[in-house]
Amino acid sequence: MVEIFKKIANAKWFTQFVTAVILLAGVIVGLETYPSIVQKHETLLHLLNRIILGIFTVEVVVKMGAEGSKPWRYFRDPWNVFDFLIVAAAYMPVDAQFVTVLRLARVLRVLKLVRALPKLQILVSALLKSIPSMGYVSLLLLLLFYLFAVTGTFLFSENDPVHFRNLQLSMLSLFRVVTLEDWTDVMYIQMYGCDGYGYGGMEHLCTAPKAYPVVGAAFFVMFVLIGTMIVLNLFVGVIMTGMDEAQREQSLARELEDRPSTVEADINDLLKQTADLQSTIERLQHQLKVQAAEQATRASAES
Repeated sequence: MVEIFKKIANAKWFTQFVTAVILLAGVIVGLETYPSIVQKHETLLHLLNRIILGIFTVEVVVKMGAEGSKPWRYFRDPWNVFDFLIVAAAYMPVDAQFVTVLRLARVLRVLKLVRALPKLQILVSALLKSIPSMGYVSLLLLLLFYLFAVTGTFLFSENDPVHFRNLQLSMLSLFRVVTLEDWTDVMYIQMYGCDGYGYGGMEHLCTAPKAYPVVGAAFFVMFVLIGTMIVLNLFVGVIMTGMDEAQREQSLARELEDRPSTVEADINDLLKQTADLQSTIERLQHQLKVQAAEQATRASAES
């Protein structure tokens, strides 16, 4: 039975079938966001959800059964734990008030696609491996935001209270700038003053207009160059490093998966050679016994 489970779990058609079911589950979750479709095909959608849940349950049982007498090995793979939790969440007894939670659990089924596609696994692993390094880059970016926000508050708070009234508002405005979302409008307000640009319809907020044509341009150009062009590119570099590490680990894992079969083949060859050697030894021993018996017969005849 264990061999059957192993063949099914490792079969390519089984993986493709589960992937197709995951895609179907994603489509059904999307359809359930339309009340008119749910009202019209509620019975069919409910039946399909039950079938999908049953297939995912069978998948878990097959993979656990493939581990033989040690089914807990199934949980050594974090992706298997993730799949198990998604399936287990669907069996939780929920009241009507927790229907939304059940629907969210169904949404998580779409994430099983990451488990089914190795390339997506590499991307997710790369992101997870990049988190520690990204923390340091984030700290650097936070310091950059803080320094420019303090400077911007001191310089532009009177001229532009909408964007630089206080420290927290200045940091929020700088976040807008670093994403390059209409950042030039924020810059022009400082360059030409709130009475000359950007405060149409909000003239009552422009109480102390003051233009900073050189300082305003230098401030925002420097922040965009450092924040967007340099620091954010550090995130890309960190993720690429994590990608390389994830690819190396996956290659190593594949080698380790292939190695047991190679070792098993070597052992089988060694056992075969040992059996052949044993057969040869037994044949030689038999020949020696025959020769000894013949010599004994000759000796007795001569005497």
